[in-house]
Amino acid sequence: MGHGHHDHGGHSHEGHSHSAKGIPKQRLLQALGISLIITAAQIAGGLISGSLALMSDALHTATDAVALLASFIAVKLGERPGTERHTFGLKRAEIVAAAMNAGVLIGISVWLLYEAALRFIHPDEVKAGWMIGVAAIGLVANIINAILLQKGAKDNINMRSAYLHVLSDAVVSVGVIIGGIAIMVLGNGFTWIDPLLTVIISLWLIKESWSIVQESIRIIMMGAPPGIEVKAVAETVKKIEAVRGVHHVHIWSLNDQTVHFEAHIEIDDRLVSETACIADQIEDLLHDEYEITHVTLQFESGRCDDGALIRQDVN
Repeated sequence: MGHGHHDHGGHSHEGHSHSAKGIPKQRLLQALGISLIITAAQIAGGLISGSLALMSDALHTATDAVALLASFIAVKLGERPGTERHTFGLKRAEIVAAAMNAGVLIGISVWLLYEAALRFIHPDEVKAGWMIGVAAIGLVANIINAILLQKGAKDNINMRSAYLHVLSDAVVSVGVIIGGIAIMVLGNGFTWIDPLLTVIISLWLIKESWSIVQESIRIIMMGAPPGIEVKAVAETVKKIEAVRGVHHVHIWSLNDQTVHFEAHIEIDDRLVSETACIADQIEDLLHDEYEITHVTLQFESGRCDDGALIRQDVN
């Protein structure tokens, strides 16, 4: 039997393919400009005040700029159509950017934990006034950036990683302000509050970033999306009257929005002329039940000796 491939244009499934289109690229560039300006201000303020928490805030803002630039480039690459060399296009550029951004956050957080440990052992005097003032400026800027990037952050992993960068900076700024106020009120004998805040913020960042890394790795390794079980999907397809069997199933994510399904579909010889109609039924069923957006089917009638649900390729 032939190879049946049904695109989604005739079934109105296309809207599920790429949520990043809902985010104007201009917003990424605006957030990038704000991040660069605030980074310079925070580095200067951190050096003057001697605050490790404020320097950590500056470093996070600097990585924001890198993350936003990477996200912008990834969105541009993801919009390119498929070619003979890259038949799927470059949609996974956003997944690579998300993994990179989250990995950078984890690396910086680990470094800040090390610096905080040194500051606990060798505390330095902190100028609380500078610490509070510069952090307040950073907080306002990061809130603006978070508002700019909020749209689409829920449904797009690339935008979520960029959003996490600026949101984490906002949290860092709040922590720095609280720490500065505490030091101002209680005196420099309580400068340990500064590295303590750095530890708390860094641990939170590691936790949030790791979930993005895990999801990115799953997609890059062509894993099935969470909540989709191959056996359950196969049983669902078998509910269609014309389908006698389902085997050699592959389910994977092209990116965080497009889920692909491939399978060999066993049908009766008498139904060969109806494969187009059967394929439409399968596609609609999988989209409605599992939000699978791209379906490739090979119809057969007694052609495969191997009827295993998952094919084990032998090198």
